[in-house]
This record gives sequence, C-alpha cells and structure tokens, in this order.
Amino acid sequence: MKGLGRLLRSGEDGRRAAAAASHDGLLPDEREFQYAAKTNNLETMEKLFKKNVNINAVDAHGLTVIHLAAWTGNLDIMRKLVKAGADQKAKNEEGMNVLHFAAQNNSVKIVDYFLQDLHLNDLNKPDGKGKKPFLLASEKGHVDMINNLITLKLFTSERDKEGNTALHLAAKNGHSEVVEILLEQWKEINELNQNGETPFYLSVEGGHKKCAELLLEAGSDINVLTQNNSSALQIAVQNGHLSLVTFLIDKHIDLVPKPEQKNSPLHLAVINNHLPVVKSLLDASHDINSLNHRQETPLHLAADLGNVELVEVLLKTGCNLKTVDKHGKTALAVASRSNHALIVDMIIKAERYYATKQEHLAHSDDGSGFDLSFKQDHNTQTKQIRSSLWNLAYNQLKPQEWKKLALFWKFTEEQIKAIEEQWTGKKSYKEHGNRMLLIWLHGILLAHQNPVKHIYEDLVEAGFQHLAEKIRAASNIDTDFRKCAIS
Repeated sequence: MKGLGRLLRSGEDGRRAAAAASHDGLLPDEREFQYAAKTNNLETMEKLFKKNVNINAVDAHGLTVIHLAAWTGNLDIMRKLVKAGADQKAKNEEGMNVLHFAAQNNSVKIVDYFLQDLHLNDLNKPDGKGKKPFLLASEKGHVDMINNLITLKLFTSERDKEGNTALHLAAKNGHSEVVEILLEQWKEINELNQNGETPFYLSVEGGHKKCAELLLEAGSDINVLTQNNSSALQIAVQNGHLSLVTFLIDKHIDLVPKPEQKNSPLHLAVINNHLPVVKSLLDASHDINSLNHRQETPLHLAADLGNVELVEVLLKTGCNLKTVDKHGKTALAVASRSNHALIVDMIIKAERYYATKQEHLAHSDDGSGFDLSFKQDHNTQTKQIRSSLWNLAYNQLKPQEWKKLALFWKFTEEQIKAIEEQWTGKKSYKEHGNRMLLIWLHGILLAHQNPVKHIYEDLVEAGFQHLAEKIRAASNIDTDFRKCAIS
C-alpha cells in the first residue's frame, strides 16, 4: 500500500498504482475489498459485505475504503459504504478525510453527497498541511469542483501551513481557468506566502504566462521582491522562460536591480547560460555594464564560464572591457586565469577593434560593412593566409620574437601576458605567436586591408626583412582580401 498511499496523497492517478499496491497491514478479505473499491467492482464488494468484512480496516498509511471510493468518485459504492457503517470522518496519516480526496480528484457528486445529503459540513477542515478542500481543488485546477464549492459557500481565502492561498496554489500550477474564477472572489491579490511570494511571482516562476497575464491585469505588483530578494523578472530569467521575460519587459518591469539583489537579470541569464534571454535583455537596453555584488560585469561571468557564444554577444554589444572586479581583474584577466584561450583571444580582438574604431571615428570605413565577429576564424577565404601565419609562428619566429612583433603592433602588456598564460613549455612560444598573428589578422581584415601586403611591410619595418621575403615568395595568392569577412 506504500506506493499507492504516496500517489493518493500527492493527487496522482491512483489507478496506475492499484495493481502494484501491497496493502500493508490488511487481512486478505480487507485487501480484496479495498481493491474492489479502487476498481469500482461493486459485485466483489457485495460478496465481501455478506462475509462481514471490516469496511473500516486501515492500511499502513491510514487509508480506508471510504477514501478510495471518494477518490474514484463512484457514488453508488459510496452510498453502500455509508449505509454499511463506514467511518465517514476517517482521516489518513496526513489528515485527509473523504472530502479532501473527493476535492482533490474532482469528485463533485461525492462532495455534494456528504455536504448536502449527509450535512457533514464539519469535514470542511484543513488537512495535515493546512489545506482545506477548496485549496486542494485549486491546486489541482478542478474548475467544476471550484465552482461547486463556491456555490456551497465553501470559498475560502485562508492559507495552508506555507502561507499559500488558493490563488497562490492555482497560479503556481498554471491553472488559468481557476485563477480567472478566483480573481472574481479575491480582494487582496498581492498577499505574500511564507517565502514572500505573491501569486503573480509563483505564476512567473512556473512559466505560466496566461496566469501571469490575468494576475497582472487584476493589479498584481510586477516589481515585488520575495524574502530572498528575487523579482519576477529574475526568476523568469533564471528559469529560462523567454516568453515571460519578453512579456515582463513589455510590461515595463524594472530592469535595474535593487541594492539588496546580488545579480542583475543579465548576470543571471549569463550564469544560467540562457543566450536567447541575454539577447532579449540587451534588446530591451539592459545595462550591459551593470555590476553584481562582486563588482563583476556580465562579461566577467561569461569569460569565467568560458562560454564563447555569450562572450561573442556581449563583445558585439560594445561592453566596457576595462572594468575590474573587486579583485582588480578585467574580464581578460579572468578568462586568462580560467585557461579559456578562445575567450582570451576574442577579448583581445575586441579590445583592439574598439580601440582602432575609437581612433578613426571620423572615417566611414570602420569595418561596419562586415558581419562583425570575434570568434575563431574558419573562413575558407582566409585559409591560405592563416596557413602562412601558422608557418611563420611555428617554423620561422624564434622565442621572444613574437612578442617583438606584438609590441610593434601595439599589443598591451596585459594582452601579451594573457596570451602567454594558457600554454607552458619550451615550445609554447609557437602557439602564442600563432594566436597573436591571428588576432592581428582579425583587425587587418576588419579594416579592409590586404593582409599579405601588410604582413610583408610590417615584418620589414619591425626588422624581420628575411622573414618578409619568405612570406612574399610563398604567397602566390590571388584572393582579394579586401572582400574577406571574419566568421
């Protein structure tokens, strides 16, 4: 009976577990009798009545046959049980009586029988969790039962032991029809449960947009905070409910976090890897440079997580790359510390791109014609030049020479240090040089310049005449690099 008891108490389909139930503590006839009640087998029950079976036998969880009959909703069986002397007020171990079971499983006829025919109004009391039948019906979304109980004047705004009203429970579980009915009865819709949650907040938390719409139209406070200082927007972001995030933004929910909130909605979207939500927040002009309780920007978090797609979106939006957290670390330093080489290279590309763009604001040719990206280059049009640069880094540049080139190209000390931090060993300079050259290439292509011509001229100017000649000799390239796009 253990499995069945759990299903019946939680409101799941009791019939699924009937065959597997063990009926702990019952005699054979009592087990058969309860099973007959669960399966609506009136013939078997009649046979066992004649054998004077104990109809009030209680299993290990306090369930009696009258509970099972209330669950299945068979009024004929219920009447026979009552006539035979079944304990009409029996409670299971969770304090649930026949009315609770009937309300939980939408057995309207059973409720009417006990309240209108038998006049057992004292059954309308809280169960062990503080839920009256009206709250159980609301929690399960039983429209017929709700309307019936309202007709019987059993509507209640009382709370369960967790401080939830019927409106809280219906909203939490997404029962929009029930919410609509309850709103006609409700006076104060911003009541808080023990966690400081309103029905509106719970509807958003569960991803129930229709319920959220109804509650907001009825006057719910869109910006109220819970005891944990969570807002409706934050929980929608955290759970990745994109449609609700968009809905809340459209309803002008506050995008600026309160001082007591540790993270902004954008921080939470990054932490939970919800890229579409990040884009939605950015489209709504969320502050891309907002700081959390550790003085981190969203880019700091994305860099630490090593999430290429999130970093790409943030970089393309033009976030502040110089901001330092409470430890004095930039996002570049965070990515470097976390050994995310791809992220390190992306941030350096962005730093150099935006620095160059700032220097040439008066020029129209600033790379805006390109599909801007800071990700690793896999474009077939740049394959040959990338191969030449790889050969330069791995076979021709000596240790420390890549740094000389980097300084010539105005890489900062922090950028050079960040590149070096990912690889160690005697030959690591080869990989460092290759990454530096690819970062340089990214900037050249965004500036619509020919990389072969540029690398030759820069090698000569930087004092690498012999390498410049090798590059020119090896570069029989017909591609017009001015048309190359980074992707």
